[in-house]
Amino acid sequence: MLHTRDPLPRHPPPSLTGAPRLRTLLLATAITLALALAPPLSRAQDSKLPDIGSSAGELLTPARQAEYGGMMLRELRNYGYLVDDPLVDDWLQSMGTRLGSNSAQPQQKFTFFMLKDRQINAFATLGGYIGMNAGLVLTAEREDEVAAVLSHEISHVTQQHVLRSVEKAQRDQIPILLGMLAAVIAAQQAGGNSSGDATMAAISSGMGLMQQLQINFTRSNESEADRLGIRTLARSGYDVDAMAGFFERMSAAMRGNEGGYSTPDFLRTHPVNITRISEAKARAEQIKKDTVLLTTTTPGGVRQERVNPADPVPDPARASGNPLLPGSLQLSLPSIGLPRGASGQFDWARERLRVLSAPTPSELVREYQDLRRSQKDGLSDPQRYGVAIAQLRDGTGALQQALQELQQLQSEHPDNLWVNLALGEAESRNGRHADANRRFDALLQKLPQSRPVALTYAQVLNEQGGMEAGKRAQAMLRPLLARAGDDPVFQRTFARACELAGDNARASEAYAEAAYLNGRPEQALLQFQALLKQPGLDYVSRARVDARIEAIMPTVLEMRRLGMRDPDMQRR
Repeated sequence: MLHTRDPLPRHPPPSLTGAPRLRTLLLATAITLALALAPPLSRAQDSKLPDIGSSAGELLTPARQAEYGGMMLRELRNYGYLVDDPLVDDWLQSMGTRLGSNSAQPQQKFTFFMLKDRQINAFATLGGYIGMNAGLVLTAEREDEVAAVLSHEISHVTQQHVLRSVEKAQRDQIPILLGMLAAVIAAQQAGGNSSGDATMAAISSGMGLMQQLQINFTRSNESEADRLGIRTLARSGYDVDAMAGFFERMSAAMRGNEGGYSTPDFLRTHPVNITRISEAKARAEQIKKDTVLLTTTTPGGVRQERVNPADPVPDPARASGNPLLPGSLQLSLPSIGLPRGASGQFDWARERLRVLSAPTPSELVREYQDLRRSQKDGLSDPQRYGVAIAQLRDGTGALQQALQELQQLQSEHPDNLWVNLALGEAESRNGRHADANRRFDALLQKLPQSRPVALTYAQVLNEQGGMEAGKRAQAMLRPLLARAGDDPVFQRTFARACELAGDNARASEAYAEAAYLNGRPEQALLQFQALLKQPGLDYVSRARVDARIEAIMPTVLEMRRLGMRDPDMQRR
């Protein structure tokens, strides 16, 4: 778990060097500094005890925690650390939401995001923001293992371990962070080029010292997160043996790295030893003893799941969130429950991530060649899908090959959403627009609320171009604005659709929102201010833009106070 160290990848992409990387580190440092300078509080409770009114809750309000978490997410996105992909995001968020709803604090809001880094790592931070590296998914052998890590990080949030670690380290962090902050600001003002090496060394030393100062406290939380996490795993229908299984493979990786290779980040922040593995196995065996196998018949067929008879039965009077309603008007939990157990999408998600996180196209080609040679039966169907996705992204030279491969896969997996969406893209890029649109229309009719379907279809329509295609994409995306408005991919796609449809004011607003969500609040502010000067802006739009200016202005002013400026704005 990463609480006090910067949650940036250890080896950033080549494009994320120099001043931009320093700016990212600066904001992360400034956020931690704000926490460190909070008013002194009493000594934290023993973290081995359950959370019964911890004083850490007084350090930051939930709204402030969410604000800091959102700032961190936008900065990570600003410099390309995130995998912003509708299908991967939907898979991860669905799995995380299912686990969160079965956690010790089901009312807690969580935001799950994927980073491109191939290091094996995951972390939880303020506001219920939980990040996972692509490398962890590529290392996992099944979805249950990914769910085990997520449930562990969810438990760190629900037990307020992040806030407790901040509370404990306030006094130690202040001198370290002040020095780091001064060094970063000086480097940025100097241009952040070759002179940044000394600054980066200072930052690394400071972060390492803070991590060492808190490592004992952090480790004391791991057992509690394991214990509660495995219960969350069981309640969500996942295999409870997955946690110990993943720990064992991580331990083997650590032993394999003793010859001088780098230890995975996951093992630095989640130390694994024989005791921890044994405890995870013992908990799994106890859970299996305490549960019974329940078989139920549903419209989708027969379902089997393990249920603990000792678990409290949900109160129907509280299921809808309004205990004042009579029982006849309440919704029971089973009728609104989330799916349980593995989704069946893991193999497809892993291969899509393999493509999206590859450092270079040539390395990705070599990776799939190695997989083909090492596997007796050649590439699996999900791996063939990955190759086709890589060909789609490669350009026109491989589009026909991608189309042929996806057509074959679709005949073998006719109901697979991942394959059908990719096939629609391939058809459109090969000039078969009518076939692609018919395919997407059928998917949209079957899954009208699916964000991946709507976004992928809208992107394809935007590529096709023309006012009619723009209006069609705009009408498709508009109903999703309320629940997808904080997604920069959605805002950028919606902006282009509005632009094609001739709705320039709405396009400008969406482009400004995309800039803000991509970590460029200064650009967003200027775009919103320029939008107010456009003639013919209706009252509702003007009020909406005014509200966004008022919300973004404090962030821009605070960044300027810290000496942080948008590099693109400085070049103007």
